[in-house]
Amino acid sequence: MDFGTHEHSRLHSTQQVAHAAGISSRTLRYYDQIGLLPPVSTTSTGQRLYDSSSLVRLQRILLLRATGMELKTITAILDQEQDEKAALQKHIITLERQRSLLDRKILTLRNTITILDKGDTMGLHDSFEGFNEQYEQEVTQRWGKDQFTRSNNWWKSLPETRRIDFMEESRSLITRWATAGKQGLAPSSTQAQELAKDHVTWLESIPGTPGHHADPAVLHGYVRSLAQMYVSDERFAATYEGQAQFVHDTLEYFLDHQRD
Repeated sequence: MDFGTHEHSRLHSTQQVAHAAGISSRTLRYYDQIGLLPPVSTTSTGQRLYDSSSLVRLQRILLLRATGMELKTITAILDQEQDEKAALQKHIITLERQRSLLDRKILTLRNTITILDKGDTMGLHDSFEGFNEQYEQEVTQRWGKDQFTRSNNWWKSLPETRRIDFMEESRSLITRWATAGKQGLAPSSTQAQELAKDHVTWLESIPGTPGHHADPAVLHGYVRSLAQMYVSDERFAATYEGQAQFVHDTLEYFLDHQRD
């Protein structure tokens, strides 16, 4: 979506904006109805008009929507943020990380094709290169390089069958979270709290992480930090199918009310 800097002071019609952004006019009208992207003005005939700030907001809406985030959540995020330039910079950082990870995955798959063409056997380490390191920077920044290195070494040392089992456990947990959130369960409900307990137990089982065999205070701090990352990092909106806030609230309630 490229509108050009020379159009900074111009007003654009619904049809013009929709065409440039690759969406329908009906979508823009709906965004107006729910308060997500109201026009800056309307003509005497009721035509909606948008300015440069509208275009920037629409860019962000489309970026967040692509992660699977619900529209009401996007509205809340955009309305709460004051520094638009800083927010856009965060988008750039997130997209650059995603691009880097995607490049590594593409390289791994190309290497796989080369190995298969030669009739060779795929090595265990090569099979998953780039698939288990998507949060390397976050882990390093929050808990140190040593934590990431130990956890990553543990992952690479696992037999292939255990890796598959672990990934299945992770997918199962994510599916349960998404299902519970879409069912509208309260974070304090018995079912949600059982899910939180399973999630914390799963986190404790991962060697090299701050929560592995840690005392309760360290474990709780680790889980709270992760819970916050679930709602602050756009990627988790897609991972949990738009239910990241539910995951956060349920884990926080679990930690606040744990009696052990």
